[in-house]
Amino acid sequence: MNSIPLIFNERQIKRTSLGGVVDKDGAKMPVSAVLLSRGGNHYRIKMLNVLLQCGFESIISIETDPESYNIENMSARYPTVKFVVTLEKITVGEMVNIGIAESSADTVFVIWDDVKFSAGMLSPHLAIRLSAQNQYCIVPRLITKIQGMPVLTSPAAESSKFQVLRKSSVSDGEPTLYPFDFVGLFNRQRFMTLGGYDYTIDAPYWQNLDLAVRSWLWGEKTTVSTAFQLCYEDSLPVEDHTANLSELRFYLKNLVPVYKYDHGVIPSSAFVRYMVHSASGFVEALKNFKDAQMWTEKNKYRFKMDIVTLMQNWGKEEK
Repeated sequence: MNSIPLIFNERQIKRTSLGGVVDKDGAKMPVSAVLLSRGGNHYRIKMLNVLLQCGFESIISIETDPESYNIENMSARYPTVKFVVTLEKITVGEMVNIGIAESSADTVFVIWDDVKFSAGMLSPHLAIRLSAQNQYCIVPRLITKIQGMPVLTSPAAESSKFQVLRKSSVSDGEPTLYPFDFVGLFNRQRFMTLGGYDYTIDAPYWQNLDLAVRSWLWGEKTTVSTAFQLCYEDSLPVEDHTANLSELRFYLKNLVPVYKYDHGVIPSSAFVRYMVHSASGFVEALKNFKDAQMWTEKNKYRFKMDIVTLMQNWGKEEK
């Protein structure tokens, strides 16, 4: 397992960019849009047309499969859209990292091309109001064609094991642990200061959860806006919660550190518990544990609490 990255976009992805002609006159809101691809060419073109109607300050389209259509033709058709073509396999989180790094606005809207979206779902007035909160992340209420989905998540412990609870009924401004499917409005500077998504965690669910829990432990906040609602064109993406190497890295970075006095630390005494949890050989387990200790030491004053405190105080400040 690679060492935990210490800075934003530590791994440089081979890529090329096309388009992205700046059109400040056409911007209606101080927000950039990052478009992730999953639905294919038909959804892509439809979504680009809608995003252009909205008046975003800039639009970045992340292309991980350039063979699916002619990027040069797309760039000529949409000259104000920046098409970033990756030349190597990357994780979902790295797609978001690239898009946010390429964005020009302080607030960035991350969305997939198979989400049903229209200009009225994020009006300039709403976008400006939400951006003014200067909050790390604001997530929309997500629905399918027939019902709402459990967009609200919270941390909990069951038999001393970390759990994520879910529910679909929400109130505006309620805290939620993480943005489902990476979709939301992100504060660009806060996102980059947190380090962005960890490329060494390649399972999407654990990669998403890692940054989300880290953001809470480091004093940031994610809430739901009921005025901001999106609908999936097809069935909802399935989150794979399988315990694997990605889960182990999430565990080391977020569940093992404890908060003492004014900083976070991973005590050496926690190694035995991690060794049992990892079910790996001694040498490998020790290497990964030491790596997490070093990462925590480098970031120790970024911690404002540990996972136990987060669970104990969850939602109390909203009451």
